[in-house]
Amino acid sequence: MEFELIIKKLDNTLSQSETEVFNEWVHKKAEHQSYFNNVKENYNNNIDHVDLEKGWKNILAKIDAPKQGRSYWKYAVAASVILVVGLSVFLQNRFSKQDFIGPVVVETMIESGSDKAILTLEDGSEVALEKGSSYQSHNVTSNGEEIVYDKPASKTAEIAYNYLTIPRGGQFNIVLSDGTEVWLNSESKLKYPVSFTDGIMREVELVYGEAYFDVSPSTDHKGARFKVLNKYQEIEVLGTEFNIKAYKDEVNIYTTLVEGKVAVGFDGQHKNLVPNQQAILNSETNGLTIAVVDVYNEISWKEGVFSFEEKSLKQIMKVLSRWYDMEVVFLNKNIEDELFVGVLGKEQNIEDILTSIKRFEIINDFEINGKTVSIK
Repeated sequence: MEFELIIKKLDNTLSQSETEVFNEWVHKKAEHQSYFNNVKENYNNNIDHVDLEKGWKNILAKIDAPKQGRSYWKYAVAASVILVVGLSVFLQNRFSKQDFIGPVVVETMIESGSDKAILTLEDGSEVALEKGSSYQSHNVTSNGEEIVYDKPASKTAEIAYNYLTIPRGGQFNIVLSDGTEVWLNSESKLKYPVSFTDGIMREVELVYGEAYFDVSPSTDHKGARFKVLNKYQEIEVLGTEFNIKAYKDEVNIYTTLVEGKVAVGFDGQHKNLVPNQQAILNSETNGLTIAVVDVYNEISWKEGVFSFEEKSLKQIMKVLSRWYDMEVVFLNKNIEDELFVGVLGKEQNIEDILTSIKRFEIINDFEINGKTVSIK
């Protein structure tokens, strides 16, 4: 929703009511303003307005930068051109398909992801949640796009747990009973108590996948801290915003702090993070490194955008495969590790994305058969 409003804002097509919603959102948090500025800096209303000379200078400057001991961006020029002259194609399909579609013609069943999840209740029963449907029971309600737990009026003797499972091609938002808000990405699963007890440690478990947490401060819950458990680590916080990516098919677990304070616990050790730092834990070696990152690139997924910087084509296709619920096969293994930058709107048609990449010679060709994409 915010992404659509930003595009309308840049096109000067916001209605009065939409303007009020946009202004409230953009001024609510510093990262909202940062997110808007990032999109604004790279957005083009019309291809004729693009300063190609400036764009090429920026690209060449990156290519001429120190290589730091590795092969650098063979396809960076092509990918960056996409960012310079074709960003609106990725974000909003601003250009007609005929300008980009080459000889590849496919019949595809691949659609972009949507709001959907499976709620598993304490008795083991499952409820399908999806956009356009609603659900209500006891202290929980869902409008099909998010699920909200109310704080119970009285304490319960036994702690009951629910699970929220997000399938491939899905995303969902949940508000826990303590007011903590969690955004869950595709192929993720969260375990959490139906209610918390003030004064006692609040614990949830990211079983797998990726989640962004906006934690209700401990001062609102008689000092009760908040902890996120995972198979390999635990994150303890006071009141903060952070992102955890812990997919089953990835060796590394990434914890990125947006604001506040967190302590990453692993193998009996604890490491504190400050905003804009990311902890990378290798689940096989149990080694942990801390790096400074661009937070926008790490959390843009929850705002309707995938932002990639110096990511390999293989890494990018893995992210897209989760969102589009598709399988990607590289028939040309030589291009898997090539790095480039780009920004993709999550509502963009996968054919348009692949055709644009092909047009700029990042890949030779592609083929879509059912829900399998073969990269040539």
